[in-house]
Amino acid sequence: MISASMVKELREKTGAGMMDCKRALSETDGDMEKAIELLREKGLAAAAKKSGRIAAEGLVRAYISEGMKSGSLVEVNCETDFVADNEEFITLTKNIAMQAVQTNSTTIGEFSDEKYITDAAMTVNDAVTALIAKLGENMSVRRFQKFSIENGIVQSYIHGGGRIGVLVELSCEKQDDVLIQIAKDIAMQIAAASPLFLDNTCVDNETLEKEKEIYRVQALNEGKPEKIVEKMVMGRVNKYYKEVCLLEQIWVKNADYTIKKYLQEESKKLGADIKVTRYVRFERGEGIEKKEENFAEEVQRQVQGK
Repeated sequence: MISASMVKELREKTGAGMMDCKRALSETDGDMEKAIELLREKGLAAAAKKSGRIAAEGLVRAYISEGMKSGSLVEVNCETDFVADNEEFITLTKNIAMQAVQTNSTTIGEFSDEKYITDAAMTVNDAVTALIAKLGENMSVRRFQKFSIENGIVQSYIHGGGRIGVLVELSCEKQDDVLIQIAKDIAMQIAAASPLFLDNTCVDNETLEKEKEIYRVQALNEGKPEKIVEKMVMGRVNKYYKEVCLLEQIWVKNADYTIKKYLQEESKKLGADIKVTRYVRFERGEGIEKKEENFAEEVQRQVQGK
């Protein structure tokens, strides 16, 4: 049984028409991922992103140490934007980000059991639990990332008041204000363009083969002769790289440059190679499904005493 909510979800993920989504789900027996692939093969959907629907509230927060040799990015979730704007919740996220720079933990479980940075009498989990009791809303430290580097810097960028956060690490023998600005530019690029990979060598074979097959079916569905299909596939793969690989992307601040070219030009000016060694991008609530409430129906239920 294909429900209206399934059709709605598929439409939100692909941008395809309602009836196309319904047919795709019917043909794939309700398998969401297969339906996305089918719509793409028919040229009816854009490339599926690896993140799910964004629904949860909370904040993404960064902390950069003095000297910019280390930094952290954390996501702390809550149920409503009212709590996300609460000063005590904001302070909690700041403290957790500061603690994440110092941690040796590799999992949320380990991190949550650490002594809380501002009160050794409690753990991180205790601090979260205490604020839950005070504000009456569920909260959780969902994830964290920590970077450290000797020859280079770590920089962050937070967009939308904590909706999107980026942590980026640049390696370079020289460190000055120019390098700091470059790191900011790269972090803003990542926030805006949401690359999935650093460069085309980082695209795993399974993902690449899946994309090739989709492009192959698209070309055949367009009636292209098989002898030119492979050339079309490779052309679309190169276009895919430019969309999902950071170094291949067009720089958002200057369309005449890719990020790779921008870094090459700045390296020449600085007299030292500048390389993006790693990055992470958190978007608040990505992949978390949040129950949708119909406000009118909720009021009606309360009036009827249900």
